[in-house]
Amino acid sequence: MKKILVLYYSQSGQLEEILKQVCSSIDTMQVQIDYQPIASKRKFKFPWKKPDFFDAFPESFLEKAEPIEAIPEAVLNTNYDLIVLGYTVWYLSPSIPTASFLQSEAAKKLLSNKAVITLNASRNMWIMAQEKVKKYLQGLDVKLVGNIALVDRHINHISVITIVQWMFSGKKEKYLGIFPKPGVSDKDIAEAKKFGKPIEKALLQESYDSLQAKLLKLGGVKVKPFLVLADQRANILFGKWAKFITSNTNKDVAKRKRLLKLFNYYLLFAIWVIAPIVFIVFLITYVFRIKHIERQKAYYSSVEYKQD
Repeated sequence: MKKILVLYYSQSGQLEEILKQVCSSIDTMQVQIDYQPIASKRKFKFPWKKPDFFDAFPESFLEKAEPIEAIPEAVLNTNYDLIVLGYTVWYLSPSIPTASFLQSEAAKKLLSNKAVITLNASRNMWIMAQEKVKKYLQGLDVKLVGNIALVDRHINHISVITIVQWMFSGKKEKYLGIFPKPGVSDKDIAEAKKFGKPIEKALLQESYDSLQAKLLKLGGVKVKPFLVLADQRANILFGKWAKFITSNTNKDVAKRKRLLKLFNYYLLFAIWVIAPIVFIVFLITYVFRIKHIERQKAYYSSVEYKQD
């Protein structure tokens, strides 16, 4: 019998629901599926409190490893044929628990020389976070054989409003009764089971060469060129902010809070002022960058990793 390990950190529970939907169509008479949550020693409560949410920014973006809870020996000592790594995106990087796990000895033992499928659920900007995950996996001699990215499909500024409401209230519902529900839609979650069969077939045949192409045909990844540009630019600016905050506060808690509050104001300005301007520039220059954009779409839809 083939064995799949589903590794994940799901703060709100949405990612866990998606992963179970994906695996629900896999024949458990032929495939054993084990689920193993990732947990950091530091607990991130959901819903977020606003100070905690912003306090997580510098270490999250910089992918600072923190202690994680031990993975059970029974899991560590099982020889899995395929691993599905589920993660969410925090501040354009894999969440702190996920990044911490990927830098741990447990990751080396579980992932090294294995076939891995990544699955991320996020608001909409996941491209650079996936590149960071790819880099970790390459360092572990992992064969990345598939990727699925499920996102909030609503327009950027609508999803900002609804996601913020969900993060701070814990209620995944229509805000004020007029905004759409936040996060990955109920329809997309329910239909995630469609990814299970091609995964099962590739596993049983021990051939993953065409798996990503099949996942793409099923809508496993949709790359939006403007969001690629926004993600890349935001990574540069977030990097400057994260380094500035960590290098100037050290153990000065009060100063850290002041700088994080300043970052909060910057983030609002970036979302509501800078992003629309960048979008206009993107539209104006689009025709001159079509070939480059098409190459980007093909690459970010794939499981390739081109190290800078």
